[in-house]
Amino acid sequence: MSGSSRGSAGRALALIAIPVIAAAAYVKYFRPKQVRWGSEDAEVSAVLPGDELVRQPKMTTTRAVTIRATPAEVWPWLVQMGYGRAGFYSYDQSEKIAGVDPARSRKILPEFQQLNVGDVIPWGENNEGIPVRMLEPNSVLSLGGTMDASTGKFVSATAARPERPIDVSWTFVLKPVGETSTRLLTRTRVAYDSPLIGAAVHAMLEPGQYMMERKMLLGIKERAEAHPVRSDATS
Repeated sequence: MSGSSRGSAGRALALIAIPVIAAAAYVKYFRPKQVRWGSEDAEVSAVLPGDELVRQPKMTTTRAVTIRATPAEVWPWLVQMGYGRAGFYSYDQSEKIAGVDPARSRKILPEFQQLNVGDVIPWGENNEGIPVRMLEPNSVLSLGGTMDASTGKFVSATAARPERPIDVSWTFVLKPVGETSTRLLTRTRVAYDSPLIGAAVHAMLEPGQYMMERKMLLGIKERAEAHPVRSDATS
């Protein structure tokens, strides 16, 4: 084999080996921390409200943060989330892309405090988003449903099951800690049938969700602690 041939073979091998090594490192060293960022062992193993919406998940994450505010003071920040509402308390640039003035995400918006099961938390134009499946004020907000992988949209609960379904639940649970603090937990559960969809979920959705959700939890913590909700704020 000539030197140029060996060089080409070496480069080809490197192109294959690098992503394989990177994927293996992610699975071994980074993924275990990402899927349970901020949470305790008991929280990871606990059955949380909303888990029943996806009974046999193939991807599960549990993340948490402690907030120096009561559940009633944290709750208004949760129910006003969404595109064109208060955003998702993430990075300012991403909020601008999502059509949100970052300044709006730093105050309670009374016009978005009424939320009901069946409503949609929008993440894009035309009210595209994720449906509200369970709501217990000051305690539980669970979103999710069945998504059509071919369109990336959630289907109606009365519609026929799509050929390429992805079942999703995304739940926020508020647990009081003493009289003045709250443990905010998020639990995501995803189920799918296609190995191709599974590869996409773990390669793209999982790392991206970690970055967004970590920032979101810290964003809610910062806002709730810095801007205590007055008793008349949501009236």
